[in-house]
Amino acid sequence: MGSKLTTNVLCVMGTRPEAIKMAPVILALKKEPWAEVRVLATAQHRDLLDQVNQFFGIEPDIDLDIMRPNQALTTLTARLLLELDTVLEKESPDVVLVQGDTTTVMSVTLACFYRGIPVGHVEAGLRTWDMQNPFPEEANRVITGELARWHFAPTEGSRQNLLKEGVPDAGIVVTGNTVIDALLMSASKDLQLGIDLDPDKRLVLVTSHRRENFGEPFRRICLALQTLAQQNPDVQFLYPVHPNPNVKEVAHEFLAMLPNFTLCEPLDYAPFIAAMKRAHIILTDSGGVQEEAPALGKPVLVLRDETERPEAVEQGVVKLVGPNYKTIVQEAQRLLDDEDAYRAMARGISPYGDGQAARRIVETLRQDFA
Repeated sequence: MGSKLTTNVLCVMGTRPEAIKMAPVILALKKEPWAEVRVLATAQHRDLLDQVNQFFGIEPDIDLDIMRPNQALTTLTARLLLELDTVLEKESPDVVLVQGDTTTVMSVTLACFYRGIPVGHVEAGLRTWDMQNPFPEEANRVITGELARWHFAPTEGSRQNLLKEGVPDAGIVVTGNTVIDALLMSASKDLQLGIDLDPDKRLVLVTSHRRENFGEPFRRICLALQTLAQQNPDVQFLYPVHPNPNVKEVAHEFLAMLPNFTLCEPLDYAPFIAAMKRAHIILTDSGGVQEEAPALGKPVLVLRDETERPEAVEQGVVKLVGPNYKTIVQEAQRLLDDEDAYRAMARGISPYGDGQAARRIVETLRQDFA
């Protein structure tokens, strides 16, 4: 795999958010003469991952195709560890890069630890300090943080979290978040949503799929969305629904019959950016959307009790409403009715970076390997 003059870098991704946030790093590394870059897709999310790679022109060199319907976390982790170990033995990378907080990230990091391969963690140091919220992502981050060598923290707050946990300062670099790199690369293009919406009506964009909201919390979220749609017939709602039956069946039960509510399949990355740009407000439990939407000047109501991204909450451009019927309806209605409240949140402030995160990550690795 290349001469001794090159460093073998293995970049791993499993889900759509990982692919989006790793793309700027992979594209920057591929320009470096000292780095021989290989891309591994575990395909923890199959279709959602493929279309992002296509959009950024990235072709995985290795594909584990690990996804199975309704796969238990124990099964997924066990299969990942076994298959990743085989890949690591064959590829023998000098460094492995992972991104975020998925089961892929935690499993890769553990497999590398067993083989003595150093890991760089992109988007390190996010914490809620609650192992059940988000689940299992908080535990995945903590385990990865214990074992990684380079911690590419998106914010100073993330750096402080790592220092609290005893991570050596020398191993932490505050880079900004690569999601802003990806967003700025994409948002300037002429992106088509591909869904027929009334240009004269305000749009509320919804995404909700988190495991900790399954069951009664998600039913409360859907009931709140139903109420908002009925109270605001002049507003249109768009919800790209996750294929998981825990989400899809309940969403259709509560929302499919509403004339101003459009339920659609998950959107590809480019149409989703177009939807965010078109939206008036966004209701979400997604981590990435909490980072992207403020940079586009869109108020975000987060359908979670905790967030590992407190910076935007502190800046007042994101608000936690939880899976709480009354709070969701109240806060969304306030943003629809009160222009001052809306303007206070729609300020276009991004605490997550300047679009140069990938460059800083590559510079750090260049210093160590080139």
